Amino acid sequence: MKRFALIGAAGYIAPRHMKAIRETGHDLVAAFDPNDSVGIIDSHFPEAHFFTEFERFDRHVDKQRRMGQGVDYMAIASPNYLHDSHMRFALRSGADAICEKPLVLNPWNIDGLKEIEADTGRKINTILQLRLHPAIIALREQVAASGDHVHDVDLTYITSRGNWYLQSWKGDEKKSGGIATNIGVHFYDMLYFVFGNVRENTVHLNTPTKAAGYLEYDRARVRWFLSIDVDDVPEAERAQGKRTFRAITVDGQDVEFSDGFTDLHTRSYEEILAGRGFGLEENRAAIQTVSDIRTASLLTTGDRHPLVHKART
Repeated sequence: MKRFALIGAAGYIAPRHMKAIRETGHDLVAAFDPNDSVGIIDSHFPEAHFFTEFERFDRHVDKQRRMGQGVDYMAIASPNYLHDSHMRFALRSGADAICEKPLVLNPWNIDGLKEIEADTGRKINTILQLRLHPAIIALREQVAASGDHVHDVDLTYITSRGNWYLQSWKGDEKKSGGIATNIGVHFYDMLYFVFGNVRENTVHLNTPTKAAGYLEYDRARVRWFLSIDVDDVPEAERAQGKRTFRAITVDGQDVEFSDGFTDLHTRSYEEILAGRGFGLEENRAAIQTVSDIRTASLLTTGDRHPLVHKART
């Protein structure tokens, strides 16, 4: 049985990590979060030690290591801008890291992490869950079978958030990386995984609540639109009380991938524990893409990107 620690126990995604640790038959022995709203731990690992001060968490992890009861894996679900520091802490503590998306905010941070890996002999694993989704795997196989054909892709992802979002660290671009990084990075990784290298990256819209643009890959031309504004959810879905809308079309055909998201963390953990986790380099293309989106000058093509019109219909 492997021993796990968790940094970021109070956030939205933390329960999926706890569930994955439990379902793979391992133990969460320590968790840290400055917020103490972590009662969800009782549903998974009520005996886990919990800390609201990083210094005490650090001391506990180090003490256990010196006693021969160190942590094997440290899961990191903290705010995006802290991932780099927390991965370094995990490796220096003698643990392999399992980091949530986005791995880091800037591609050059990956180079520094590779040096820490080499120095410590430990490994950084990342949650690139869409690479494990059966529908995405099937799409990748179809694209590979189509040879050099360049596909036309529309990607729309709307996951509405309340007023709290922009007041939290997620609304601070320096901490979250902005909307394309915070809610879109795993889609850019999926596009790279399926369609190959990025050849062109044009941004048409980039605000705190929505972004849109055009990406060209080896085998795809992609129009994309991301939003946290509930008004962008299509009217038919909003009438049913839905606040999230996902859609991918490839050459006009829908790719259905809405089901199965909640189990992909457990699948990710299974792969990591089997030595098949996605490492640092697998993240580089997506991190470069979101970094370029963040720093791009907007290319105006009218008052609104075509996908914004599409999402509102």
